[in-house]
Amino acid sequence: MTRILITGTAGFIGYHLAKLLLAEGHEILGFDGMTDYYDIRLKHRRHGDLLQNPGFRAVEAMLEDNAAFDTAVDSFAPEVIIHLAAQAGVRYSLEAPRSYLDSNIIGTFTVMEAARRHQVAHLMMASTSSVYGANEKMPFAETDRADHQLTIYAATKKATESMGHAYAHLWKIPTTMFRFFTVYGPWGRPDLALYKFVDAILDGRPIDIYNHGEMFRDFTYIDDLVRAISLLIPAVPPLVEGRGIGIAGDNLSPSAPWRVVNIGNSDKVRLLDFVDAIEEALGQKAIRNLMPMQMGDVPATWADAGLLQALTGYRPQTDFRDGVRRFVDWYRDYYGK
Repeated sequence: MTRILITGTAGFIGYHLAKLLLAEGHEILGFDGMTDYYDIRLKHRRHGDLLQNPGFRAVEAMLEDNAAFDTAVDSFAPEVIIHLAAQAGVRYSLEAPRSYLDSNIIGTFTVMEAARRHQVAHLMMASTSSVYGANEKMPFAETDRADHQLTIYAATKKATESMGHAYAHLWKIPTTMFRFFTVYGPWGRPDLALYKFVDAILDGRPIDIYNHGEMFRDFTYIDDLVRAISLLIPAVPPLVEGRGIGIAGDNLSPSAPWRVVNIGNSDKVRLLDFVDAIEEALGQKAIRNLMPMQMGDVPATWADAGLLQALTGYRPQTDFRDGVRRFVDWYRDYYGK
């Protein structure tokens, strides 16, 4: 059993990860700010479900509240920290950019200070495929340069990667950054495309399809994603001193126990095919409102997940049609539709 602190446990990914790690026998402290970015009732339902397990404790406070976070962490003394809490959403970052600086930069600094203070065995922090920005070479590999972010959201996530590297170097904190690729599934966020599409189609409202549907995403099913994170917990980046022969394709830092790992399905899916899968799962056609590309968006994402497989022996592989069906089943059950 490992004592694991997870930030963002009332969120989509944090909830699923905590549920998996609890099932594996770990002791979990969840920390979540319960912001009203989307329906807070969904967050309370997630936390309520986790609290049924005696191995889970929750603290509800903002990461920017240093005193609340430090008190919670110091009393728990985590061995591993998994930092998922963030202000998410590419499009919302066009409307409220300052919230991304507060949550993603200041909040991450608070987490890193706690990791330094407790000298955790592994600090694991969420980044995003959006950091690849304007890159055109695909699939995206961790060894590719990622210097041209297109939104404040992506820029804050790239900044946290750099901050994590600095702390890994200065304080010898083994650190893994995850770059997630279009995560979807049951209990998902209402601002995500799948959730919005299903809700609109069942309600008879049009769905907005950007770039006339000629967009491609590497859709990653939530169960695959959290399984990958779980398997990466023991894959601790080694200290610089005494390293052996590295793994081909690894981006392990030459000056710190730090690396980035893509977690994606390694399958580029056209948005129109994704909509077709939703219609098939619902048994209902969408009213399609074809629109131009939105500011800050990218035409495609596609992960090279070779490093993840080399480190864990695992690669996400849920077919998007199966994943969409599972989400629709959950949505109908949750909302009684």
